[in-house]
Amino acid sequence: MISGQYIGVMSGTSLDGVDVALVDINPSSVIQKASYSHPMPSDIKQDILAVCQGQLTTLSQIGQLDLRLGILFAEAVLGLLQQHQINPSDILAIGNHGQTVWHQPQGQYPFTMQLGDNNRVAAMTQIKTVGDFRRKDMAFGGQGAPLVPAFHQALLAVPDERRMILNIGGIANLSLLIPGTDVSGFDTGPGNMLMDAWIQKHQQQGFDRDAIWARQGNINFPLLSAMLSDPYFQLAAPKSTGREHFNLKWINQFIEEFPHIAPQDVQATLAELTAVSIANHIRDAGGCDRLLVCGGGGRNPLLMERLSRLLPETLVGLTDSYGISGDDMEAIAFAWLAARTIAGLPGNIPSVTGASKLTVLGAVYSP
Repeated sequence: MISGQYIGVMSGTSLDGVDVALVDINPSSVIQKASYSHPMPSDIKQDILAVCQGQLTTLSQIGQLDLRLGILFAEAVLGLLQQHQINPSDILAIGNHGQTVWHQPQGQYPFTMQLGDNNRVAAMTQIKTVGDFRRKDMAFGGQGAPLVPAFHQALLAVPDERRMILNIGGIANLSLLIPGTDVSGFDTGPGNMLMDAWIQKHQQQGFDRDAIWARQGNINFPLLSAMLSDPYFQLAAPKSTGREHFNLKWINQFIEEFPHIAPQDVQATLAELTAVSIANHIRDAGGCDRLLVCGGGGRNPLLMERLSRLLPETLVGLTDSYGISGDDMEAIAFAWLAARTIAGLPGNIPSVTGASKLTVLGAVYSP
């Protein structure tokens, strides 16, 4: 690892903004120095949603969105630098995840696509940029996701406790840090994505703050059971998913059988779906002593309550208590992955993604 300051940039499936983290990294520590949240313009958000759920699109739309996102990510980095009066020359590299618009790790031609022109990011910031992290893992037969378990292992694994790290973003994913076994991890299914889509449709809100709307509804257990029958939940790991599978169309195919259900009851049921699908995967993996939660879902009191209730033998808390901001976890992780790429070190874990070998991830774009 080459010691110095790195910046991580993350725009996740929730599309609620661009998270930027300044991180001081050396071989023995990873210390967050600053963070910055850059708004996601509504027109870009709508254009992302217009191409990422299987709709007809054009190369022109994709190319223009790629450029616009590159500019957006560069502006986010520049916003952090300006806010904290940091010179670009003080940064060794940017780790830019990009915006996932399609993730298809199965089938005859598996691929993943993250947009956000890294050449533009490097040119506008004048900082070396590492991007396109996922496709190298896929080139060696992996899912290309999740990649953050390697970071979780490095910072949060302990030899005397069965731990799992749960990131609840648009999609929920688990890192299994079980002493005496290889690290594993996978996407459990929807995190905030379905709840966000449903409240946007019915309440014109980006998300259900403090689960206020979900608490006004009642869980519809036949609907919940139908949703849990989706084959993804029964798939064995390694596995990963995204908005191309879990979206409004996915919800509507189930509620056709419940024509008079109240919208708030659907919201309550979607919250329970997230909690139950996560808890089921944790139990199927042998359970854990401690579950540390990060991502936006960690700020949802209903989800946290339900996870604690569904997993009575597990201590459920936030990664913030262990020195890593739950809001910035993935941005910090991609700064760390960029540092590994710059040092020529592998960033994937084959036992997580299913790749045939350890490999250096990503491509480097010089300014």
